[in-house]
Parts: sequence; structure tokens; C-alpha cells
Amino acid sequence: MSDNFSAGNETISTDWNTDAIVERRNRFYSASQRKFVPYETPLIFHHGKGQYLWDEAGNKYIDLLGMNVCISVGHAHPEVVLAVQEQVAQLTHCTTMFYHPVPAQYAEELVATMPAGEDWVVHFTNSGAEAIDLALMMARTHTGNHDVLALRNSYHGATFGAQSITGIAGFRHAVGLPGGVAFVAEPNQYRGAYGEGVTAYLDDIERSIQTATSGRLAGIVIEPVQGYGGIVSMPDGYIAGAAERVRAAGGLLIIDEVQSGVGRTGNHFWAFEGHDVVPDIVVMAKGIGNGIPLGAVVARRHVAEPMAEKFLFHTYGANPTACAAGRAVLKVFRDEALQENARTVGAALKARLSELQDRYEVIGDVRGRGLMLAIELVKNRSTREPDPETTARLFEETRRQGLVPSKSGPYRSVLRMVPPLCLSLDDVDAIADGFERCFARV
Repeated sequence: MSDNFSAGNETISTDWNTDAIVERRNRFYSASQRKFVPYETPLIFHHGKGQYLWDEAGNKYIDLLGMNVCISVGHAHPEVVLAVQEQVAQLTHCTTMFYHPVPAQYAEELVATMPAGEDWVVHFTNSGAEAIDLALMMARTHTGNHDVLALRNSYHGATFGAQSITGIAGFRHAVGLPGGVAFVAEPNQYRGAYGEGVTAYLDDIERSIQTATSGRLAGIVIEPVQGYGGIVSMPDGYIAGAAERVRAAGGLLIIDEVQSGVGRTGNHFWAFEGHDVVPDIVVMAKGIGNGIPLGAVVARRHVAEPMAEKFLFHTYGANPTACAAGRAVLKVFRDEALQENARTVGAALKARLSELQDRYEVIGDVRGRGLMLAIELVKNRSTREPDPETTARLFEETRRQGLVPSKSGPYRSVLRMVPPLCLSLDDVDAIADGFERCFARV
């Protein structure tokens, strides 16, 4: 298989030979970029459409990963493709020192998705990790405080600042990350440090403020549903209770919607909306661009305003091509009722996965909401000891069954499912039957 592209009178070809692809990647990728390989044998994708992917040999898969939760409205969605093509042909990039209507209108449309009654403003970045870094800087600048709380088992990105508030050891490099961060227990209702409930976890926040910080905070960063942490939803009352305690210590509530946003949980456009609280800062990326690099920090105006004292610039932040993709995503989301689809299809898939739990003792928990679901595997249901070995074998088998989930969680014992939101009810049986065959064989 080969692809040819014309550049003037010269043809630029792409070599799709499997061995050549693997050899070039191993030869020319840095070690840090070669590391992120989930399968024992490389999986090479050639093209995608909607919720489906095809590899270089023509094999078809159901994408349950959404290319790391980036594909929200579907691979190669024609409206997103057209919006990008038209903008690239007109003006590919426009630095923010000049004005352009597309990013400004997109900012207005993003603000319209936020809770009414607040004066929201937007700062565009290139990725979620960049947006997290900016959110931390914004909170510290606004409050004049340095200390930040983050949750154990959290993931917020791989940049220097984002790693500092990431609680999973596998994502933290031993390089002396920025300080001023105290970790509190995540309220995991399946295997949390304090069991079920909320009170003990809120008490842990109180203790941490008094014993692991200066007593004055810049903020707390929370994922409404921990993504790489294994699809751990914050229970009712936790985010509001955390915000109350952090604000009493001078801090802000920073919500990370990079994975859980854009209607993925089904009940709300942003997952925090189900928690009876209005954040001070919201970080978003991944699905807002449907695979085009795009991130944003949306904040209350008075929180963002102190940043005007210093110049802060992201080279491709507010890129009109990326923002054109973002605008198209919002339109498709509305036109195709994808939030309702996530709720309906997600509920049907979760029900089928729960049936598997009834038959296979290795499944300790099935959880999630909308199209943000997980199966956690254990060696013993009573002790809930994680089973990463069986997870790894099942993960390899899912590929042979035409499914592409991910291994997740701090113990790599969770099969995570975050597919494009266009996944259909017709796909549910194929997914459940594929998992059934995986468990039966492993």
C-alpha cells in the first residue's frame, strides 16, 4: 500500500510497508517518543471513518480509545474536514498579535457552553498539558499563593508543570518536578483509601491544607472523571465540598475536562455540571478539536485579568485552522445529538459489560457513564488485588477481536473505553461479543 501526494510537479510518496514503518520509527524517534507503545507487536493505522479504523493491511477495528480521547465526533468527519480544508486554503495560521474572526467567534461559542451568569474568557493553547500549565500560573497569579492540591491517581499531562500535579508514578519523571503540590486521596468508591463515601476524603483535604501546605492555597485541580486513572468518577458532593474547603483557604477550583468534557459522560456537556458547583478555571482540549491540536483555558474574567501584567504567548494558540475545527465540532455535536447518543449507547454498552462481570470472576468492577467506561480486573474479588497480568493478555486479545481499548489505571489493570461519540447501538453487540471471546480465551 502506498500514498502519493503532489507538491507542484513533484510527487511525495509515503512508504506503507509494515517493516519499513517500524524500522524508521525505531531508528529516528527519540527514546521518549518510542516508549508509548501499548501492544507487543506494533499496530499501524492507515485511515479511519466515524468510529472505525483500518490498519495498513486492511483489517477493520472499532476504536474504543478515540485516539487517546481526541476523536469526539468521529474520524474524518466531513464537516470538520471541510472546515479545516477551507481555512487552510485561505489562511493557515494567524498569530494572535493580529486579529482574525474565527478564533474570536469560537471563543464566544465556547463561552456559551459554560454556566450562565458568569463573565467567562478564553485563552487558547495547543494542548491540554499546556492549558494545565497556564491554569496553574493563572491561579497562582490571581491568588498570590503558591500551594496547589491535586488528587492521587490523577493525570494532567506530561509537561514539567502538568507532571507536577500528576499522581501516577508512571507518568512522573525523576527530574525534580516543580514543588508546591500536595496530593490528597482520590474518592475512588471501589478501591479508595477511605472506602465508600465522601466525608473522609473531604477531611483528608482539610488535613492536607493544615499539614502539607502553608495553609493558603492557589487552588485544587480535579478531573470530574479521572481518565488515565481508570475512569474514576467523583462521587456526589465531593467536588462542591472540595471547592468550599479550598476557597476558604484562598484557593480556586480548577476543573480538568480534557478527557471528560464535550458531552462524553452523556448527562452534561461538561462533566462538572453534574456536581452543583461552578469552577473558577476550566481546562479543555482533546475532543474539542477532534484530533486537531487545540486546547483552552476558560476562566472567570476577574481570575484571568491579573495575567495581563505579563506577556504570555503560545505560538499556535488561537490558530484559525484549529479553531475552525473546534467550531465545526460544536456544530456537529449539536446537529447529530451526540450527547444524547453518548448517554444511550453508553448505557447499553455498560449493561452488556455488567453481564460479563456476572460470568467472569476476574472482573472486579464495571464503571463509568456515557461513553467513558472501564472494566477493572482483579485477582480476587474479595481482596480487590489488581491483576495487570491478565489485563495485558486480554488487551492483546482485544486487538485480534477487532477492538482497540486501552490499558489504564495506576496498576495497568483497567480496560478503558472512550470511543468517538458517534458509536452506535449497532456496535454494542460487536463490542460485547468481542470482549466475551477475549475473556473466554484468556
